[in-house]
Amino acid sequence: MMAFDLDLFVIGGGSGGVRAARMAAQTGAKVALAEESRLGGTCVIRGCVPKKLMVFASQFSEVHETALRYGWTFGEGAFDWPSFRAHLHSELDRLEGVYGRMLDGSGVKVHAARAVLEDPHTVRLSTGETVTAAHILIATGGRPNRPEMPCAEMGMVSDDVFLMEELPKSILIVGGGYIACEMACILNGLGVEVTQIYRGAQILRGFDEEARGLVAESIRQRGVDLHTGTDIALMGAPDEDFDMPAGEMLVARKVAPARGPVKVKTTMGVEKVYDAVLFATGRDPNSRGLGLEEIGVELSRGGYVPVDEYSQTKVPSVFAIGDVTGRPALTPVAIRDAMCFVETVFHGRPTPVDHRMIPSAIFTQPEYGAVGLTEEQARAQEPVDVYATTFRPMRSAFAGRPERVLMKLIVSQATRRVLGCHIVAPEAGEMIQLAAVAIRMGATKEDFDRTVAVHPTMAEEIVTLRAPVRRG
Repeated sequence: MMAFDLDLFVIGGGSGGVRAARMAAQTGAKVALAEESRLGGTCVIRGCVPKKLMVFASQFSEVHETALRYGWTFGEGAFDWPSFRAHLHSELDRLEGVYGRMLDGSGVKVHAARAVLEDPHTVRLSTGETVTAAHILIATGGRPNRPEMPCAEMGMVSDDVFLMEELPKSILIVGGGYIACEMACILNGLGVEVTQIYRGAQILRGFDEEARGLVAESIRQRGVDLHTGTDIALMGAPDEDFDMPAGEMLVARKVAPARGPVKVKTTMGVEKVYDAVLFATGRDPNSRGLGLEEIGVELSRGGYVPVDEYSQTKVPSVFAIGDVTGRPALTPVAIRDAMCFVETVFHGRPTPVDHRMIPSAIFTQPEYGAVGLTEEQARAQEPVDVYATTFRPMRSAFAGRPERVLMKLIVSQATRRVLGCHIVAPEAGEMIQLAAVAIRMGATKEDFDRTVAVHPTMAEEIVTLRAPVRRG
């Protein structure tokens, strides 16, 4: 049997890669990890963590108005982006250090380098070093997609938001997914004039129709100028003449500034200059240039790494987890993938990845939490009863604010099991996590009915829904 330098080499230092490396090392395996950027990956450095901190910051903008209705009087506040940005990056540096110490404490050797596969057991580092391993795990995640169009380099992608030196006064956000909607709410809450455009008929494609409709309504109520059914037709420098002949326009675009004010013309014919443009038009897997195809791992059409239920590729020694596989692009999914990989390979207990009933939260204002099937998915599968209510919560009603919330259960008529739960409300992410436990265990509508309500709360509505609003 061939002797290898390592038992496991992990390419990628995000949440999934770090968890796999640490857990494998704790079994006594000899493990190393390569990360060409920063430990923590998208979630800690460029995604979930900084985004959620920005969500918290953006929510304070309405405190003054609400507090007045509750009897408080104090002076108007102002948001200081440079101060917040400095504190934010200090926190990200701290978390990156935590990841490094966890790996070091587990005995994992970390290479601050890019790694490429030379063969099924050999990795070549950008430092010039080569390392062999019995198993190689690809955990390289994904990156924001920048559309292929003239002057697209003038726009930002989500990674750039956290690096802005100053807040723009106005911004155009292109996209209708959860990142676009979250950023629209965040920047609007921080005082930026936000316009959001999406080429589809409604934002948050793939989520429950009723819930996404309420989120869209709430976004507009809070001041985001949201337009669906439209996209960017042209973009360029503020003084660009979109009516000039195409050839001349392309010449002008070659000297357009990389960043700064951008003039945009939409497919609806609207022209406007914005201080910034943010493309939130999807994400691509970080799979190219890793040497995968050269060793026999053929990538999918979208660039994802095909794996089986045990995260193994067609090359037996090479595995892949997380966003790079095309599985649900959620940090807890990557971590669960990592745990199943370690159970399978290093504990000898084959553990398939189970992606059923994954709860998720979209941190718009208000938040949207979901688990299980949408109403549309459930109806296509079997006859269902839909229990739902929308109302103004006590906190908002007392303050004279218009925001409404949604509590919704989709129930199988045959088994009475709850097939899906959708909540649009402040702190919906916190609520859906707890609801997901019951639904994952197979709770029926009657189980919910037998649960005593906690009063007065928004969440009590989820156990007091008595009659279906729709059937069939």
